[in-house]
Amino acid sequence: MRYAYAITGALLLGGTAIAVTTSSNVGAQTAQNEGLQAAAPAGAPASLADMVEKLQPAVVNISTKQRVTVQNPFAGTPFGDLFGQGGGGKPQTRQAQSLGSGFLISADGYIVTNNHVVSAGAEGASVDSITVTMTNKEEYPAKLVGRDPATDLAVLKIDAKKPLPFVKFGDSTKARVGDWVVAIGNPFALSGTVTAGIISAVHRGTGGTYDKFIQTDASINQGNSGGPMFDMRGNVIGINSQILSPSGGNVGIGFAIPSEQAAPIVDTLRQGQSIKRGYLGVQISPLGEDMADSLGLAKNRGEFVQGVEPGKGAEKAGIKAGDVIVSVAGQEVTPDQNLSSIVANSKIGSSVPIVLLRNGQRMTLNAVVSERPSEDELNNFAQQQDDDFSQQGDQGSDTQAAQKSLGISAIPLTPSITRQLGVAGDTRGIVITAVDGSTDAGAKGLRRGDVILSANNRPVLTQADLDAQVKAVSAQGRNAILLQVLRRGQAPLFLPIRLRDK
Repeated sequence: MRYAYAITGALLLGGTAIAVTTSSNVGAQTAQNEGLQAAAPAGAPASLADMVEKLQPAVVNISTKQRVTVQNPFAGTPFGDLFGQGGGGKPQTRQAQSLGSGFLISADGYIVTNNHVVSAGAEGASVDSITVTMTNKEEYPAKLVGRDPATDLAVLKIDAKKPLPFVKFGDSTKARVGDWVVAIGNPFALSGTVTAGIISAVHRGTGGTYDKFIQTDASINQGNSGGPMFDMRGNVIGINSQILSPSGGNVGIGFAIPSEQAAPIVDTLRQGQSIKRGYLGVQISPLGEDMADSLGLAKNRGEFVQGVEPGKGAEKAGIKAGDVIVSVAGQEVTPDQNLSSIVANSKIGSSVPIVLLRNGQRMTLNAVVSERPSEDELNNFAQQQDDDFSQQGDQGSDTQAAQKSLGISAIPLTPSITRQLGVAGDTRGIVITAVDGSTDAGAKGLRRGDVILSANNRPVLTQADLDAQVKAVSAQGRNAILLQVLRRGQAPLFLPIRLRDK
């Protein structure tokens, strides 16, 4: 096939050559590319060279020297001394290095980069030094002024005896899909590399709480992290941060932190202050298709409250598990602008109006925004790991479960079963005895030992109660039902479960 392809290519090229030769003036002897000047794409200059020449000196390479402590895998065995010279079974220290990009934002040496560029790259590692290299190869030791891991931003400072070239932030809120952008950085340690492309998407999320990335097809690779993304006016509208790649190289999908998000954080870090964010104390989940269908609402408009933290602003305002928050302080809650980011940017101590839906009724509550706790404190409120109930008694049969509307068989929760399951004594509901694995209930992870507390926000005490709610959902033309489920060691969780096809 390769040989056949080569012949075809040669024939095609030959045909092109013949066409050119026979259609041109043989006596002119003029090269095809002589005097040629390509037309610029709409909105872009014919060449980026002038702009890049001015911007490139403000882009720097950042390297760190790290110390990594490696535990001897043969410690305590006769082979302990084989791990390094004179190991003696003790942990060994190794040197490591990381490379990334950054850019100067002031003449006196303040630099913006990604937090992960200047952080330890492995467990047991520590950063000994940070070095900044200019485009003219001048090197400066850098001091870490501040960092914000939540948004992957960091600010450095270098001291020079002369004013340094710098660039300023632009307005990313005006960026549109299709706009041309330029990225400059240090991919694969190739300093001063320039790539260009267009904005592929805005407000792109990749799983983080505060994600609002600009997506681009401008080539971004390992080492580009922390480098600037420029618009055609030479303003920084993004900080290159991530790539989506199965191979580690560029596949035309890169992400940059927008300047609208980065600039205020950088200003705060530059002043030596820590980043403080607003907090309501709610555990939320997106209003995806199944969840929206179970509630009879439009999908991707609002976020569902799975739980409320005691003593925080949400509970004090009267927000409850099962509510759907649709707007905060006049800003609609959508996938592009999630609840966490809106609240995080709200002034701590301020009272904000929150519009929510409860049992189909729209209402407005006012909540006071508090300061977001540390990640360790938040982890105490997060869900714990699943417990395994598979060894507790008879498993029931999938056939029995398959006879039910949802592929679920359940029995009333008695005091004896309550003790066996290890849930609170005052818990009221039905306990699942079997789940048909071919149904959505099985796919969503429901299993024997889970306790169903409510269906469509109505208490359920028997299988008949559950079936009645399923019939009510079907009568309304909906294809999913909202169950509140309790599993030992976890807070109650709302799950939308699709009905089986009739």
